[in-house]
Amino acid sequence: MNQKMAEYFKVLSDPNRLKIVELLLKGETCGCTLIDKLPISQPTLSYHLNFLAENNLSTQKRDGNKIEHFINRDKIEEMIDYLKNLLEEEEQSCKL
Repeated sequence: MNQKMAEYFKVLSDPNRLKIVELLLKGETCGCTLIDKLPISQPTLSYHLNFLAENNLSTQKRDGNKIEHFINRDKIEEMIDYLKNLLEEEEQSCKL
């Protein structure tokens, strides 16, 4: 479990990927609209989108000529739960 979480957090450690995740969670889906909101080139955006998908933090769906991108909300929730559990364990261990 720790190794998997470390990989997920490593994926999100890049500021551009973190911004991409934020935009996708807010409803953006197309690279053509994402690129206007990021200070990166199209090839760099594609690299980051593919990296998120390869690490199961997003999915891609073709819609005609464009590819739509969606965050894997289950994985994000898993990360949140992991952090919440860490906080609870810390509080319990300090009370012993």
